[in-house]
Amino acid sequence: MSSFKVTILGSGAAVPFKGRHLTSHLVNAGKEFFLVDCGEGTQFQIIRYGIKYHKISRIFISHLHGDHFYGLFGLLSTMHLNHRAKELHIHGPRGLDEVITTCFRNSTTVLSYPTFFHETAPDKVETIYDSELIEVNSFPLKHSINCTGFVFREKKKKRKIVPEKLPLNLPYEYYEDLKNGRDVNFAEQTVLSSDCTLPPEKSKSYAFCSDTRFDLETANYCKEVNLIYHEATFLHKHLDRAEATFHTTAKEAGIIAKEARAKQLIIGHYSARYGDLDGLLEEAKAVFPNTLLAIEGKTYSVG
Repeated sequence: MSSFKVTILGSGAAVPFKGRHLTSHLVNAGKEFFLVDCGEGTQFQIIRYGIKYHKISRIFISHLHGDHFYGLFGLLSTMHLNHRAKELHIHGPRGLDEVITTCFRNSTTVLSYPTFFHETAPDKVETIYDSELIEVNSFPLKHSINCTGFVFREKKKKRKIVPEKLPLNLPYEYYEDLKNGRDVNFAEQTVLSSDCTLPPEKSKSYAFCSDTRFDLETANYCKEVNLIYHEATFLHKHLDRAEATFHTTAKEAGIIAKEARAKQLIIGHYSARYGDLDGLLEEAKAVFPNTLLAIEGKTYSVG
C-alpha cells in the first residue's frame, strides 16, 4: 500500500472548546479514504485542511452520541449540493439510517448519489468491509449506549521481485506467482520464489477506540496494532467521573495500549475541563511511553 495514515479532524469531547472540534478522523489507506466519526463541524475541518471529501467512499460511525455524528447531516448535504455522483457507504449502529433518512425526507432532500447504510453489531467482532488491500473490523466497546471501535488492517502483502535475480526473458505472467511465494517452471528449470524475491513487508494496522469505559477486552481486539487511538477524556484523579460517564482516563488508555502490545498510542476526546493537555499526555506516557496527543490537522503515519 502506497500510504496508510490518519488525520485528526476533531479531538474534543461532548462540546467544542477553545479551538477543539468534535471527534472525527480521516483514514487514508492506499487509494481509499474513510471518515471515522463525524462530529459537528467536521466538514469545516475537511475544508480547512484541504481534504477532498468527494474521495471519501465510506463513513464509519461509532455510536449515536451527537459529538460523534451530528456533522454527518451537513457533510452529506454538501456532497449533494456539489453534485456528488459516486455512491457512499455508511457503517453505524441501528437507528442511524432512520435518523438520516428522516432528516432528509422532512427537508424534501433527495441526495444526488446512492447511499447505502450498513448496521454494525453492538456485541460481537465482525468484518464490515473487505477490499483487495484492507479489511475493517468492528468490535464492541463499553459505553452508555451501543458503541463500536474499528480496526483497519492491511491485507497480507506480496513478496517483492528482485529483477536482477530473475532468469533472462522470464515472461511477466510468471511474476504474480513468484510474488505470492509460488515457484514456477520456465525453460526446463524451476524458478524458486525464494531465490528471486524478498520477503513481504509486514502489514500495518490502525485501531480506533471511541467512547468507552476502561475494559481490558479492548486490548484483545487491538492486538499488536501499529497505531491505536484511544479516548482519554479524564485525568485519573477524576476516575469517578470517568466511570460514571462510561469514559476512560489517560492512565487507563496507556494500560490498554500496553496490554495490546501496540507500537504507538494517540489519546484524544479531551474533556473541556482541561485547557492544558500536558497532564493527560504525561499520565499516559508514564504507562506507555510512545504516546502522542491527538492534534487537529496533524497526520500520523501508521507504522
